[in-house]
Amino acid sequence: MNNWDFQPPPESELGDRSLALESEHLVNKRIALLVTGSIAAMKAPLIARTLRRQGADVVAFASPEALRYTTVEALEWSTINPVITKLTANAEHLSDDKPFAAYVVAPATYNTINKIALGIADGVITSSLGSAIGRMETGKTKILVAPTMHGSLHNSILTASLHKLDRLGVTIITPKIANGKNNLPAEKAIAVAVCRAVSQSSLKDRPILVTGGPTPVPIDNIRRLTNRFTGRLGACITEELHLRGAKVKLIHGQGSYSPPSYLPHKIVATYDEYLSEVMSELQHDYEYGIFSAAVADYQPTKVFPGKIPSGELGKINLVPTQKVIGEVKARFPSLKMITFKYQENIAHRELIDIARNRLQQGYQMVVANRGEEHQATGAQVAYLVTKDSEPKQAVGKQEIAKAIANYIESISVL
Repeated sequence: MNNWDFQPPPESELGDRSLALESEHLVNKRIALLVTGSIAAMKAPLIARTLRRQGADVVAFASPEALRYTTVEALEWSTINPVITKLTANAEHLSDDKPFAAYVVAPATYNTINKIALGIADGVITSSLGSAIGRMETGKTKILVAPTMHGSLHNSILTASLHKLDRLGVTIITPKIANGKNNLPAEKAIAVAVCRAVSQSSLKDRPILVTGGPTPVPIDNIRRLTNRFTGRLGACITEELHLRGAKVKLIHGQGSYSPPSYLPHKIVATYDEYLSEVMSELQHDYEYGIFSAAVADYQPTKVFPGKIPSGELGKINLVPTQKVIGEVKARFPSLKMITFKYQENIAHRELIDIARNRLQQGYQMVVANRGEEHQATGAQVAYLVTKDSEPKQAVGKQEIAKAIANYIESISVL
């Protein structure tokens, strides 16, 4: 750990309460954050700021019990809006003048969940939700609830209430279950759920498979051949599609990086497991496949049963692996496929020609990049090559992910 030299931090253009955007999925969306009386209410200011990082305009509603664990000042600072703490003549609970795209109850206590299910409106939180349900039933808003309570409170009454709310169309955010409790999920997981709920993307509910990461091949019981690719790009692509509401799953090769838990994914340890999982998963009628995994090109003729003695590794015989995208193309001809091509020590024009040649095999897009081409910051530079237009440059993993999602959206509405 480096020792601090006691120098002040660099100046920033952001104000005290300003935030750098992580995405624009909630831009121009008003989100009501309803905070109820759980100790987890102390995390509400962090939830508000995480929603704002996705572009949301957040207004907090807080019950008297919630204010035992957080404060009006903390909520106002984190939302940059006045906090609604009681029913007033301004009828803030109806939000007629400035409607909300979503109502997020986080944390949602046993008491509040059961009251919502029974239609009780005896305070600022439940009255706001009574109005919100009326709006939800006419397609004007979304409601999300994050159940947060001790396990002994998760009884048959709560379960019945959750089922009732689910049938009404309320999104129940899966809690983080640990130590006998339904704990509040991570702030980012809540924000992701909100983004998905309010998404109006043409990708909503579209089945898309993404692959990413290395696909190691074992040499013996302790050694394996792999590459330096982490799979972060595959995770970025998955997250962008997930935020837009796609029914996406990531198959991620085991390496130095693991995708965040809020993304639907499965980690595979070897090339053979990767091949098997891809073929098995594609049985579920996916519409698109995005193959960003750095697939192993070679594998040993056989895996040594134990540990190869030191000094004898030179005896390993390698043979080419089966080309996964080719096998996928042959077995699932209706699958729309986006593949990746990485090269080194070639000119840009040659890279594009290689990508265009691959398009002739029937792929919808080839994402091509060279090891020599990156920004001074280290950001990856890639080119999205399609049959219908000139190659489009994208810089950085997030921009590459957005460009791919935008492309799929554009061809989905044709």
